[in-house]
Amino acid sequence: MDTKTIAIGIDHGWSHIKTRNSCFVSGVGELGNEPMVYDNILEYNGKYYRIGGDRLKVQDNKVCNDNYYLLTLAAVAKELKFRGLKEAHIVLAVGLPIGRFGAEKKDFINYLSKNRMVRFRYEKTQYLVTIEKVLVYPQCYGAVVDRLPQMAGQEYVVDIGSWTIDYMKIIDMAPDESNSGSDPNGIITCMRKIDEVCVRKTNSKIDEYMIREVMIKGDANLDSEYIEIIKSEIERYTKSIFRIIAEKGINVKTTPITFVGGGAGLMKRYAGISQRNISYIEDVRANAIGYETLATLYLKNRKIA
Repeated sequence: MDTKTIAIGIDHGWSHIKTRNSCFVSGVGELGNEPMVYDNILEYNGKYYRIGGDRLKVQDNKVCNDNYYLLTLAAVAKELKFRGLKEAHIVLAVGLPIGRFGAEKKDFINYLSKNRMVRFRYEKTQYLVTIEKVLVYPQCYGAVVDRLPQMAGQEYVVDIGSWTIDYMKIIDMAPDESNSGSDPNGIITCMRKIDEVCVRKTNSKIDEYMIREVMIKGDANLDSEYIEIIKSEIERYTKSIFRIIAEKGINVKTTPITFVGGGAGLMKRYAGISQRNISYIEDVRANAIGYETLATLYLKNRKIA
């Protein structure tokens, strides 16, 4: 592994792909012909793909087809462009839900490293990437890696993602795997419920984009009837998360809890909780940044050794 190898952290969410410097919708669609414009266009193996747009449907895993490989290439291209590079040897630093970490780690590594050298174009710029290694870390852990030195005693980190709610116990700055896991009630389940209620009450569906607008900004270009439904269901969802946490044996009134991930902002804005033991990391890129920090440390230690 040479001195020019760089680390790139990627958080492969079911709703969004996040890196240190970017966040985009987890959407990919193959085009039948050469595109008229090349914004968000990936060219790989002689085919064109539009990145972003509508998110992909949730599947059993992320290695069952090429979609998340293509999204990975787009994420790498965005990071290399930010760093002013077109060629690089890289270590990919990625994550998996705690509850599925052991079962899916090997397959995810094999999936992302299936081509050691990859040549592709993104937005008409050609990139040549050599993947030296793939490192996989548990979600939650990446988001708080920079805070671990301050986490003395016992705390919980709760990562509310698109598909899962991951929780990790930290004891004296170290993860306690025996008291960590995942719950399949992420933000997508909330959006589905909102859509169901809209159909039942208004006889019409609502686009996920509009739901996300209300989640993030608290408002959208919608009639007040829809806004009220969305906010009411978000409040119901955020309160249910405290019930889920309590069912894991966590005292939500006294145990220090840090919410991270896309749902951290939701909890802060809609849960109606102002307890001193609750804190939030609202940067949706926190896990990706943490993965990259850990991989950079790995590279540094390799060079020292």
